[in-house]
Amino acid sequence: MTTVDHDQPHDTEKNTQRRFVMPEGIFAWLLVAPALIFICIIVAWPLVETFRLSFTDARIAGENYVGFENYADLAGDRKFHATIWRTFYWMFLSVGLKLVLGLIGATLLNAAVPGKALFRVLVMPPWVIPIAIGCIGWLWLYNGYFGLLSGMAQRLGITDGPIEFLAYKTSAFYSAIVTDVWVGTPMVTLFLLAAMQGVSRDLYEAAWVDGASRWYRFRRITIPQIMPVIVSMALLSAIWTFNSFEIIWILTEGGPRGATTTLIVDTYKTAIGNYKFGEGAARAVVIVILLALFSLIYMFFLNKVNKHYGSK
Repeated sequence: MTTVDHDQPHDTEKNTQRRFVMPEGIFAWLLVAPALIFICIIVAWPLVETFRLSFTDARIAGENYVGFENYADLAGDRKFHATIWRTFYWMFLSVGLKLVLGLIGATLLNAAVPGKALFRVLVMPPWVIPIAIGCIGWLWLYNGYFGLLSGMAQRLGITDGPIEFLAYKTSAFYSAIVTDVWVGTPMVTLFLLAAMQGVSRDLYEAAWVDGASRWYRFRRITIPQIMPVIVSMALLSAIWTFNSFEIIWILTEGGPRGATTTLIVDTYKTAIGNYKFGEGAARAVVIVILLALFSLIYMFFLNKVNKHYGSK
């Protein structure tokens, strides 16, 4: 006698469903595929193309493979070496001022004073308004004949005549730094303020009960607690300042006599201004390498700083 297994169709349906179950690994890759494609098109491909162009003498008329000739020229170019040192000096000075002023501003805005919400809003305009508009305002301030700064200096008797801040090498360089600090400090201030507000009030109350002074509480509680944010902001601000272009270009276009020419401005002048795309690409690759090395060294030392503060 033949027996009929009534469960067989149900088992067959189960097996069919199992065959079409997508592995978790493939499903995960499908989820991240749009982001990967976007990164490849927007980031990876231009980077690879820039690297390829750095080995050519690409210009409007065409390109020829020249090997490491562009890099050899940069290695022996003293003017390019001076530009590198100037860029790092610009970056360290500007970022240092941003962190100091941002820390002071965040501390003041975090204090229990009347109207602090209004002051927090007033800090934002330099960061919110377009950089070009802000730089044009600074151009008016720095003007020697109808600028506010020069006019005040003459009225106070500091100078006998107009001061052209952007006409001299030293004054132009530090004037550009002042503008860059004005633009970048609000962002640093707001991030550090947010970090300070995340510190537990119990720590301050316990220190206050033990008789700790304000400076001791700031040094032993606030700084260690917000150190990860300080580290992150310092690195991000350093990268943004290193690649800062709009401020210098609007104020001085790299002048006078190259006094404010940083690596990013030099790369733009070479590739776009002189149509030497191959040489400009080589400069861009050098910028990527320098920033990568700086970031690695920076994170190495600051991780030690974090461990030092974390152990206290």
